[in-house]
Amino acid sequence: MADKNVGFIGLGIMGRPMAKNLLKAGYAVTVFDVVGSAVEELVTEGAQSVSSSREVAEATPVIITMVPDSADSEAAIMGPGGVLEGASAGDTVVDMSSIAPGSSQKIAAACEAQGVNFLDAPVSGGEPKAIDGTLAIMVGGKQDIFDSQLDMLDVLGGSIVLCGDYGAGNTTKLANQIIVAANIEAVAEALVLAKKAGLDPNTVYQAIRGGLAGSTVMDAKAPMMIEGNFAPGFRIRLHQKDLHNAILTGKELGVPLPVTSAIQQMLGSLMNAGKADADHAAIAHFIEDMAGVTISGR
Repeated sequence: MADKNVGFIGLGIMGRPMAKNLLKAGYAVTVFDVVGSAVEELVTEGAQSVSSSREVAEATPVIITMVPDSADSEAAIMGPGGVLEGASAGDTVVDMSSIAPGSSQKIAAACEAQGVNFLDAPVSGGEPKAIDGTLAIMVGGKQDIFDSQLDMLDVLGGSIVLCGDYGAGNTTKLANQIIVAANIEAVAEALVLAKKAGLDPNTVYQAIRGGLAGSTVMDAKAPMMIEGNFAPGFRIRLHQKDLHNAILTGKELGVPLPVTSAIQQMLGSLMNAGKADADHAAIAHFIEDMAGVTISGR
């Protein structure tokens, strides 16, 4: 049974609704984020606020971190004013950030050195599934610690799988991100082709979504491309970061990732064009620009 007193560090697009779901489920939640407005929003819903990651750990035996990248996780947990400065032996850190597997293993070693339990537990599903508590949660760590936190994770996720030891959660997340990126890029190519051929992209989408090409990604992202709505559910800059980590991990393991590398370059180009904070469905912009046509007709 997970302790009902939980700390939450990182209240961005994903972290904010996740922390709210814990509050709704009856957890006492202590929060910290460098963005004051995000903290204030959670406080109005019943959370307690503190001034640092260290203070979160001092106040709670279970600490969730949900920050952008490896360096952010390492700073929040191991850095000055970080979780390990306030944690006690027997506490549990659940890092739900999407980071490099090697970084998760580094954090796990630092936690174990202080008698602190650790899980790496990145998620997939974007803001909609964070809001409704049905995220896919991919976990790395020890079985007994996983079991002890399963009730809490069940508040946040619809699918929760222990994938292996430390770093396995983030390796699984990288595999997920490769598939999602390639799927979005393929949907973009298909709809641009349809539009340039004079077809209605929505008609093409409706015609193929029930066949083998249909997917959760297509159903989430094709309507955004058709509407020209790229309000972020998962930002381009974060997916670019994930693919960068995948490529580095592939290099370490001797695994070529040619399609992943090409899409990572597309995302980098879009970032340079000022679209870093658009939804990753805006991969469509890269294909549209090359084809000289827009799916939405905007």
